Amino acid sequence: MVGEVLTQPTQALTDLLLGVVVLGLAIGLARRPATHGYWRAAFGWAAVAALCGFVHHGVLARWPAVATVSWATISVMVVLAVSYLLAGTVAEVLGPGHARTFWVVRSAGLLAYLALAVTGHAGIGAILACESITMLGVLGLWGWAAYRQHPLAIPVLWAMLASMAAAGAKVLSPDITGYVRLDPTSAYHLAQIGGMVLLYRALTVPHQREEKAETQHQLAQ
Repeated sequence: MVGEVLTQPTQALTDLLLGVVVLGLAIGLARRPATHGYWRAAFGWAAVAALCGFVHHGVLARWPAVATVSWATISVMVVLAVSYLLAGTVAEVLGPGHARTFWVVRSAGLLAYLALAVTGHAGIGAILACESITMLGVLGLWGWAAYRQHPLAIPVLWAMLASMAAAGAKVLSPDITGYVRLDPTSAYHLAQIGGMVLLYRALTVPHQREEKAETQHQLAQ
């Protein structure tokens, strides 16, 4: 019955689940003013992209011309989410006033895409592939933060690695993901949930401990 309503039911429903979970995490971050606004924006755009992915896979995919436009729109949302992820990383690791660092790292991915476009290889796939360059920059900054013993570094690195491992599911053969009765895209959607939950916990648990310690200190007085 679901297959009769949705064009790509498994991909649509797993994207919906991803979107609902990440939206809940974004709301959770919004309730924690101690967390930088860039992180809230990153989670927000990731949630919107996944929810739009539900509409894309469930309805719009039956019309190729429309699906091309909708997928391009979702790709832009992913670019925005990655941009805010980088901005949050720069603010957390380096502190305020490092806009130049943000643009240096961000430009690497944008220039890579421009090079592909000039050589006739522009496309949605190229956009997403070039975002991996930005993600490497994010990992590099958190690696440097870990070296300097930043309290968030190790938890965030684990979350980033989990998300990158989830992205790797998209390039796996259906023969491999078939073991869990899922296509690569659907497997990616579900695996990405774990990465986003880990990132949420990495960003909020230290603040929860600080709030608890501050409350105990106030009670002690």
